[in-house]
Amino acid sequence: MGAFTARRAAIEALTQFRSVAPRINFKETPISAIYGSNVFNEDVQRQRLPKQIFKKLQQTIKRGVAIDPGIADIVAAAMRDWAVEKGATHYTHLFYPMTGLTAEKHDSFVSPEGCSAILEFSGKELVKGEPDASSFPSGGLRATFEARGYTAWDPTSPAYILENPNGITLVIPTAFVSWTGEALDKKIPLLRSMEALSNQAMRLLKLFGNNTATTVFTTVGPEQEYFLIDRNFYFARPDLINCGRTLFGAKPPKGQEMEDQYFGSIPERVLACMLEAEQELYKLGVPVKTRHNEVAPAQYEIAPIFEDSNLAHDHQMLTMETLRRVAEKYGLSCLLHEKPFARVNGSGKHNNWSMSTDLGENLLNPGDTPHENAQFLVFCLATIRAVNKYATLLRVAISSAGNDHRLGANEAPPAIISIYLGEQLQDIMDQIEAGGAKSTKTGGHMEIGVTVLPRLPRDAGDRNRTSPFAFTGNKFEFRAVSSGQSIAGPNTVLNTIVAESLDYIATKLEADIKAGKDFNKSVQSLLAALIKENKRVIFNGDGYTEEWHKEAAKRGLPNLKTSVEAIPHLISKESIELFGKYKVLSEKELHSRYEIYLENYKKTITIEGLMTASMARTMILPAAIAYQGEVAASITAAKSAGLKGKPLAEQQKILTELGSAIAGFHQAIDKLDKINEHHAKGDSLAHAKYSRDVVIPAMNAVREIGDQLETMVSDNAWPLPTYREMLFIK
Repeated sequence: MGAFTARRAAIEALTQFRSVAPRINFKETPISAIYGSNVFNEDVQRQRLPKQIFKKLQQTIKRGVAIDPGIADIVAAAMRDWAVEKGATHYTHLFYPMTGLTAEKHDSFVSPEGCSAILEFSGKELVKGEPDASSFPSGGLRATFEARGYTAWDPTSPAYILENPNGITLVIPTAFVSWTGEALDKKIPLLRSMEALSNQAMRLLKLFGNNTATTVFTTVGPEQEYFLIDRNFYFARPDLINCGRTLFGAKPPKGQEMEDQYFGSIPERVLACMLEAEQELYKLGVPVKTRHNEVAPAQYEIAPIFEDSNLAHDHQMLTMETLRRVAEKYGLSCLLHEKPFARVNGSGKHNNWSMSTDLGENLLNPGDTPHENAQFLVFCLATIRAVNKYATLLRVAISSAGNDHRLGANEAPPAIISIYLGEQLQDIMDQIEAGGAKSTKTGGHMEIGVTVLPRLPRDAGDRNRTSPFAFTGNKFEFRAVSSGQSIAGPNTVLNTIVAESLDYIATKLEADIKAGKDFNKSVQSLLAALIKENKRVIFNGDGYTEEWHKEAAKRGLPNLKTSVEAIPHLISKESIELFGKYKVLSEKELHSRYEIYLENYKKTITIEGLMTASMARTMILPAAIAYQGEVAASITAAKSAGLKGKPLAEQQKILTELGSAIAGFHQAIDKLDKINEHHAKGDSLAHAKYSRDVVIPAMNAVREIGDQLETMVSDNAWPLPTYREMLFIK
């Protein structure tokens, strides 16, 4: 099958596609009937557990009380019976290793007994599993021959049923720890950071007279951006299969410049896919709320309501997996890479973050008169101080080879971490710094000028999509998180740095109270000092401009443009002291993650470099040479037929330009091959720098000519699905 024939077959298959997925009828089966139906949630626990056992389990889930080992057998039996009634035959301890993905090992409930079998699941099996720890990234925590690792049941994230056409599995979210006690996963540091923040936040709440709350939770609502393209195109692109992004692709005649994709009508097949994905997520208790077209062609978004950070993380991982799995049923491939297509918007995962008490009070809700809400201002400024003081750690938290393509582009904030407050909150901060806040700006109403339309209340502040960390009414939106990554890392860092700021503030106020000072005056004095010390990180303007980059440099704000610059800050003295003080990550655990992040970066670029050379040499170069032969043969035939003069010279010019491009392409491939074969000397950082400084430029040089050839070679001869096809043929 020729190159063009393969592309044409992909397009024909796409146009003839008919989904075999059953029609979803929310009228017959409303959302309320399926929501959480596959979750061993609070209602199920209340029905199936003895009252005292249920009470003890809920204390662990809602108040962070240590789990009572004595309840494990009873909970396990109830969980097994519920799952078996649902049709489950196996169970798995789901965990989140340092790959950034999920991992699972399935075990059967069946226990042979003579010629028959019984179904067993003990408390011991619920509480602890034992997967091989040597086959997951450990950054030196585990050697190859040191294989033992444990999964530990996380009761705060409820077990659920995973449906498959040929079976049902009980899934138990767990933490993953080494035999020597170090965290090998994303969940344990996140839970530790949540506990650290809660402890410090409770100190402050008590100072403000709140003696009813017992715990403070960090809450997250992560928006997920993603691309959907036809699977026929996906399978015809080795770069998408192996790297998650296109390594070649000329700019199409139409991209996103018409601005007609964003919030546009959702294509029928895509909407059908979205509906089924939402149905599956509803069954699993994932509170998805919003869906829409995103800015780039073939790009979409799904967003949930806020949840406890740990549960939000688990649900976010489920969301990504569900999108991938359901897309296949509709002949689509879900792309979660940060930049699958050049020259159009990439994908992020906006991490909407706040703090809430166990009584439901949002500590970042300013209320109607935020200038009088001292508690809100203290928690808000604690966050601002944390971002200012530990901006480099936030940059580390979103580091990856993929996100380096996106940060600073038109759809993403720059690598400079700054905070947007908006007009209302900025005005209050200015008043406090000047001596005390006396008023709050209000937005009023908008006069649209059409009688039949309602008067709309105007928000007191605008939004700023160029800011990496923006206050958006009652939360902060960390916009720099990348689409394919686990949100555990960014939230672990965010929780820990805010815990340190809350600790700092509580210590200051406690000392003032002990010294007999007036509490309200101490708060006002401290607020003014915090603003003065940390206002350099506040920027309400356009983060894309060159002027801001110059201004940020004057302010002393770090601008870590690549992951290779950022990652070493993870093991700085300041970082080690911070994470150690709050028992979130030990020095050994930090060093392991440092090695893993650098190794992942290097391996990602190595794979991309090898794939670039392979596609260039085995797909694009042969197509270009074959087309060159066709052009040469045509010119020879034309010359034999008597063509001469300028018409012949123009055709020979085409051949010369094509030959020159092919020669340059071959030279660039040879250079990349040599670079791919070479290995940098030194440690992990040296290897990562080599990937950034040597491999990536060589890849880009090959791509530049490869994309040029796409515009020169006959469409009939081009071997790869093009951007104009992948992004626009639905």
